[in-house]
Parts: sequence; C-alpha cells; structure tokens
Amino acid sequence: MPKGIYKVPTPINEPVKTYAPGTTEKKELKNMLLQLRSSEVDIPMYIGGKEIRSDKKVRLAPPHNHKHTLGYFYKSDKIHVKQAIDAALEAKEKWANLSWEHRASIFLKAADLIAGPYRAKLNAATMLGQSKSAFQAEIDSACEIIDFLRFNVHFMQEIYSEQPISSPGIWNRIEWRPLEGFIYALTPFNFTAIAGNLPTSCAMMGNTVVWKPSNTQVYSANVLMEIFRKAGVPDGVINLIYPSGPDAADVIFSHPHFAGIHFTGSTEVFQNIWKTIGNNIHTYRSYPRIVGETGGKDFIVAHPTAEASVVATAISRGAFEYQGQKCSAASRAYIPSNLWSEVKQLVLTDLKSMKMGTTEDFSNFINAVIDEKSFDKLSAYIENAKKDSNVEIIAGGKYDKSEGYFIEPTVLLCKDPHYVTMCEELFGPILSVYIYDENKFEETLNLVDQSSPYALTGAIIAHDRYAIELATKKLKNCAGNFYINDKPTGAVVGQQPFGGARGSGTNDKAGAKINLLRWVSPRTIKETFIPPTDYRYPFLSEE
Repeated sequence: MPKGIYKVPTPINEPVKTYAPGTTEKKELKNMLLQLRSSEVDIPMYIGGKEIRSDKKVRLAPPHNHKHTLGYFYKSDKIHVKQAIDAALEAKEKWANLSWEHRASIFLKAADLIAGPYRAKLNAATMLGQSKSAFQAEIDSACEIIDFLRFNVHFMQEIYSEQPISSPGIWNRIEWRPLEGFIYALTPFNFTAIAGNLPTSCAMMGNTVVWKPSNTQVYSANVLMEIFRKAGVPDGVINLIYPSGPDAADVIFSHPHFAGIHFTGSTEVFQNIWKTIGNNIHTYRSYPRIVGETGGKDFIVAHPTAEASVVATAISRGAFEYQGQKCSAASRAYIPSNLWSEVKQLVLTDLKSMKMGTTEDFSNFINAVIDEKSFDKLSAYIENAKKDSNVEIIAGGKYDKSEGYFIEPTVLLCKDPHYVTMCEELFGPILSVYIYDENKFEETLNLVDQSSPYALTGAIIAHDRYAIELATKKLKNCAGNFYINDKPTGAVVGQQPFGGARGSGTNDKAGAKINLLRWVSPRTIKETFIPPTDYRYPFLSEE
C-alpha cells in the first residue's frame, strides 16, 4: 500500500459574505428562507447510521414567530441513549484504525460543502431556528464552522507530526491514540458552529461520539448531520440524539466506557456534571476528559482617555448583537465620569436606530431571544430593576411575547457596582453600567476583577498606553480572551483561540491545537536497535 507524509491544505479564514442588496448570496438566502418556512421538517435521531423515531414528537418554531411550525423532532429516552453509546463503541475500532488522512478528507469535504452548496441552507436554518440575523448567521453557521473544520484538520496534522528526539541506537516515537471509550458532546443553542465543532473535533482525532444538542438548536443540528453524512462520516461515528439532560446523564455518566465530555453551556450544569463524574469515577476504565466552556459576565472598561465613539460602538455591538446571547457578549460596562455624558448620548442614538423584528427582514438588527424560559427570566430582571431605587433604566425596558420573544435592548444604570445585574450572567440584551470616578481607574480594575465569578471575555478601551498595560496586568485572570480597544466578542478561529477560566470553563481553547490534544492519549514507543545482552554496567568492575 502506498505511504506518504501528507500535508493538508493550509487553512485560511473563510471570507464573510456581505448579503448586501443585489448580491447573489442575498438572493440565495432569501429563497432558502422561503423554502424552509414553506415546509415542515421531520427530524429523526441518527444512531449507528439509522434514522430512529420515537412516539414523542416535539414541535419546533422560530423564536421570533412562535406560532409558525418549522417541523418536529423525536424525543429520545434512556433506551436511545444506550443505543447511541453502543453504536459509538461498535464503530470505534474501525474509525480509530482509519488512516488519519482519510479522516481529514471527510471533514475538509464537510467544510467545502458548507462553504458551497449548503451555505444558504445552514444559514437559513440558523436564522429561523435560533433567530439570528443574516450577518450573525453568516459569521457563525458558515464562516466559523468552516474555519473550525479546516483549522482543526491542520492542527491534527501538527499533533501527529510532533515527535520526540532519539539517542544514538534508539528510535523514540509517539503514537497519538484516540481515547478509550466514547465521547459525549453536549452543545448549546447560541452557536451552530459550536454545535458542529464539539463532536467533530473529537471525531477527527479518531473518537466516536454521542451528540446531544440543545432542543432549541435541533433544527440547524439536523442540517449539520445531513452535511456530515454527505461528507462521508461513517455510521456510528457521530450519533445525534435528543434526550432530556437527566436521562442522558443517568446513562452516560454511569457507563464504564465513558471517556470524556465536550461541553458548552451553563456553569451550573457543568459543575453538576463534574460532580457526577467525580462521584462515579470508580466505574470508568480511565479518567474521563472534562472539557467545558461555560458562563460569562463579560466587561468593557473605559479609561478616561478613551474615545467616546469607540466605547459606544463597543457597547452597541458587543452587548446587543444576537440579543446578547453570546458567551462573550458585553454584559457590564464601567465608564469614567468624564466620558459618561457623551457615551450615553451616542449609545442612545444607536439604540434608537436599531430595528427589532423577524430575521427574514434583513433590516432588523435585533431579533428574538431563544425561548419563553429565557424571555421570562430576562423580563423578571427588568421588572425588578424598575422597582429598585438604585437602578435607572435609561434605554429599553419593554418586552412582548405575543408573537415572538422580543425584548428591547435595555441599559441599566446601576449606582451599586455589586447590584445583581452587574454580577450575574443574564444572557440577553441587557447591559448594566456603572459610572466610576475618573480618578479611580485602578480601584475600578480591582472591582472588575472581584465582582464576578466568571473569566471569559473583557475589553479595555483607552488611549493611554500605561493604562492599557495596567489593565492588561490587573485583569489577567478575569478574561481568557482580552480585547484592547475593541468589543469583547468576535473571536476568530486560528486568530483568537476561545475560552475562559474561573467559573467560565476549563480554558481548553476551541479553535486551537490545545483543544484537540484533549481528545488523544499519547503512547510513547521506544525501539532499541542493538539491545544489551548483559545486565552488568561498567561501574560494577573494580579497578
């Protein structure tokens, strides 16, 4: 059989399409939105390559138009979870033994399918199912997942190429084995790219996967699965199921062949998972890998030398794009007293110009929050703020769920820097602002560091380079992704590997080689060409 040391195509970031008036991509996307809205899709589970349906159907609707039916998916029970695990284990040996370049080819093909014939369909499914604007869908369900696939294949090649040195007469080498068992990928609603990356990054390293997406992302997850199958992912390598969290946990975390979890979601859920794994540690064949990106209370700190328009734009985009439903979205801002008046006016002007409505109308900057549970939680925070004398609502504050789960972009001015919305993750279009004495910048940095358990993203906006350096050092532990003179969102694969520490996760950096190393177990092999034939060492001989 021919052999070679193969080199994969050098990845470059996928160009972002504009969807400007008159462009081909806009016409294609508009047509695909009409096509998907006009039919109801029947979404099965995918277990061992078979389409499985249960007797319990769950309705899917656009968050911005919850009376419209997009289709149905079939709820999984514990039996389906076990079947998915069995299918993953059955597929494991053949998949792990497949030459790495063939695994690479499959996922490179998936990237090309998304970049080409499936781009409009995956973007439209994300727009309808998760209420993302055309641009937010493009940077997520097209560009980011394409980048994840192409860059991860590149990182895989780099990992396999990393080998130890050898002494004379010895050849040392490292075999990068997949983990022993199956991986559980538990993915969120807010990024189609994350939903695609969590199972595929494990699978390309030779692992087989049980994948549970958020119920509110099933619509686009089904399109991803269609793409993976079209690309040639073998049966049983990625198994897509829709159980409740407790049903999945009961079966998966008690299984002896559970090898690891790749997770993005809430801090509370992740901590409970970690605790369950710890309690069951004696049942596993090996110590499971636990990789998770969780919550955030992401900040913008403006220095007195900052340019007001830069601060305002960072707030308007960082806090309100995709309704603040990004792990990285700006949720708290610290503005110096000398800048507040101008920043406030600029932000209010921005907000007045933002239209809110359906994703099908491309002129809308704000769409709906993901579901009724999120809507009720966020509206409760707003109502509590209205009753609190220490809080002033200076923008927004209105909400309506009669047709869709719409919440106005809302800005809360907080007199107390420890007010609940300055500290807790909200995950919606609500920004809390604290005005600090312009002469107390360093004290404010301490406040930023100490008032939240999270450490995902954050930004410093300043002209003074000494202030930038001070903030970079003082805030080193409160953001895994730190931004200077920019909003704290928009990490690009291959450029800004993403992840945080503290209550925000294990900081294993999606979109980096670090992450892929978590899904392999290295075996060191030492071969001696002329082995010794006598146990005696020279030191044993007397003079």
